[in-house]
Amino acid sequence: MKTKPDLSFWKLWNLSFGFFGVQIAYALQSANISRIFSTLGADPHDLSYFWILPPLMGMVVQPLVGLFSDKTWTRFGRRIPYLFAGAAVAVLVMILLPNAGNLEFTFISAMTFGLLALMFLDTSINMAMQPFKMMVGDMVNEKQKAKAYSIQSFLCNAGSLVGYVFPYLFTAVGIASVAAPGIIPDSVKWSFYIGAAILILCVVYTTIKVKEYTPAEMAEFQQQAQSEQKTTETNSGSKNRALWVFLQVGLVQFFCWAAFLYMWTYTNGSIAETAFGVDMSADNYAATFEYQKAGDWVGILFMIQAIGSMLWATMLPRFKNIKVAYALSLVVGGVGFAMVPYVTDQYLLFLPFFLIGFAWAAMLSMPFTLVTNALEGSKYMGTFLGLFNCTICIPQIVAAALGGVVLSMVGSHQYSMMTVAAVLLVVGSACVFIIRDKK
Repeated sequence: MKTKPDLSFWKLWNLSFGFFGVQIAYALQSANISRIFSTLGADPHDLSYFWILPPLMGMVVQPLVGLFSDKTWTRFGRRIPYLFAGAAVAVLVMILLPNAGNLEFTFISAMTFGLLALMFLDTSINMAMQPFKMMVGDMVNEKQKAKAYSIQSFLCNAGSLVGYVFPYLFTAVGIASVAAPGIIPDSVKWSFYIGAAILILCVVYTTIKVKEYTPAEMAEFQQQAQSEQKTTETNSGSKNRALWVFLQVGLVQFFCWAAFLYMWTYTNGSIAETAFGVDMSADNYAATFEYQKAGDWVGILFMIQAIGSMLWATMLPRFKNIKVAYALSLVVGGVGFAMVPYVTDQYLLFLPFFLIGFAWAAMLSMPFTLVTNALEGSKYMGTFLGLFNCTICIPQIVAAALGGVVLSMVGSHQYSMMTVAAVLLVVGSACVFIIRDKK
């Protein structure tokens, strides 16, 4: 029997490098979907409904990727084939989605085309994203997992930074950020095109650099891990502990991901109204220069969030207590959300979004550290992590379904949803302390 060896920094880096490209695609989606559908003519009270589709597809796709990849082996590995297939489809859809308004469709047809493109985009991004989490679970020993997921979090946020800044950057170099009503601006289109090219290059790099363990090696690692567990606890106790950690972390996830769903949905409208003076009750407000300028600025604010997250991700492994680091990060993020409605200067908005990045860094690494440590030795790591993705998807579906109702309850101003997000994060931070993590 043998244990998983320590991996060098660069091997851990290569293991997650493709996540950089995948996250560019995810950042472009999260920062621009509300903008795209508003440009196509969607009502603000209906915006959250468009966000039901991405997590719904993730909830279906990621468990299936985990289940099937657990049973797959090719000369390229067992996770990498799914990664490559997902990336290839994502590239195709990233070229199609921003052209929803250019095909001379009716309003209903344009919305339908956009929704179908969004469905395939999120399906493919989820298919490409999940193997990275699984490969860390497969190939990294328990001692190095916090470091590995922190590197993954860093690369994730670096990719987000690039994806978020693209529309603003392309506008700055002279590409049009405003188009006719119902047409997506060229700055957004080129952001998706360039993002697609970077995505496929990063995935090819990971495919070349990473060699997954063979089934025989994985069987030896699992046998050793199970043997070590039996010296301290029964199999039944191990399974029960893993299940409880799974459910307890899932409770924290519920509040966190609901909060960020509201951020992605309503930030564009929030700052358009508070920092750019857009009258959100006016007809064709989405075709105005100010609204589209606010849309570009959302990318910059999300970039600041990514910078905050990247910096904080380097600090998280230094905490001796994972739960303290997790809870503190969520509280700081909640403070950031609470500040957003009261900041009317576009540059002062950097501070709250920098703080929001602290919560995002913890959400990308801490849950997976806790859950994969609890699952160490399981031969169904991929299946469990796929199911764990439901704790990300379900809260987004619930939040999206209730978004219009909650918006009406808090006064119909989109910036009020930032306060709702703040409350959700603080509640999530309190729930962290019920987690019975492995000592």
